[in-house]
Amino acid sequence: MERLNQTSSVSEFILLGLSFWPEDQKPLFILFLIIYLVTITGNLLIILAIHSDPQLHTPMYFFLSFLSFTDICFTATIVPRMLVSFLSHKTISYAGCLTQMYFIYALGNTDSWLLVLMAFDRYVAIRDPFHYVTIMSHRRCVLLVAFSCLLPHFHSLLHTLLLNHLTFCDSNIIHHFLCDLSPLMKLSCSSTFVNEIVLMTEASAFLVTPFLCVAFSYIRILITVLKIPSASGKHKAFSTCGSHLTAVTLFYGSIFYVYLQPVSTYTVRDHVATIVYTVLSSMLNPFIYSLRNKDLKQGLRKLVGRRKPQAAPP
Repeated sequence: MERLNQTSSVSEFILLGLSFWPEDQKPLFILFLIIYLVTITGNLLIILAIHSDPQLHTPMYFFLSFLSFTDICFTATIVPRMLVSFLSHKTISYAGCLTQMYFIYALGNTDSWLLVLMAFDRYVAIRDPFHYVTIMSHRRCVLLVAFSCLLPHFHSLLHTLLLNHLTFCDSNIIHHFLCDLSPLMKLSCSSTFVNEIVLMTEASAFLVTPFLCVAFSYIRILITVLKIPSASGKHKAFSTCGSHLTAVTLFYGSIFYVYLQPVSTYTVRDHVATIVYTVLSSMLNPFIYSLRNKDLKQGLRKLVGRRKPQAAPP
């Protein structure tokens, strides 16, 4: 009875992961290891191809290279911890849990704002092609990327500090494969009123704002393209946006499903949507942006060709 009446501070959490059945752990380990290796390899190839080919030194590919770098960091924050939990201990320290949550929010939102920059780049390229080079100057692109990387860190820091003020008692089991805000708030034995208010206001606004920017850019692009007289011109303009639209739909569709709902309704079913925006989108982005992009495919061929051993001259 004395043990039950005591309230102890939690020093570590237990991440239950995707399945608690022992027979599922090795297959899941193999699956996510393959996903991780494909993600790292694909995004590294995109970065190397862009930086090694002068024809790809344009604002669109400049933003894409940073998106690939962010995807590598984003996946590295999540998947290695999952792989460890599949084969050994599922525990994570309190500090480690908050650190993981901080980088998940910071890097995830960086991805979101980089998608905004890429939509804006397409808007300028189609809307005002004659002034594209002036508007999307290298200095301006660097400043936009710096803004997209720094702003999410302030957002992430706010939620991490608010979570750090909560009290966690005897329950330390997280029904998730990562340290996310909603599952952690459900474990708290103190009031989460302030956290929930901030989550439903500031976090929602921070999440919806970049999506609205993307939507506004594409509405303007659509209006501009519809004014193009030739069908081939319309097709060419739309073809430059297809890859980005696919990535935007995949990312925002899953992230809205997870976060634009009350904490009390968060269930295990949301794990699938979380996997989509945290793991699968980072793996699929290199394929989405390269399969229908002739310039990038050519850059990848040049990169692979350079790596092949050259035959000795006769």
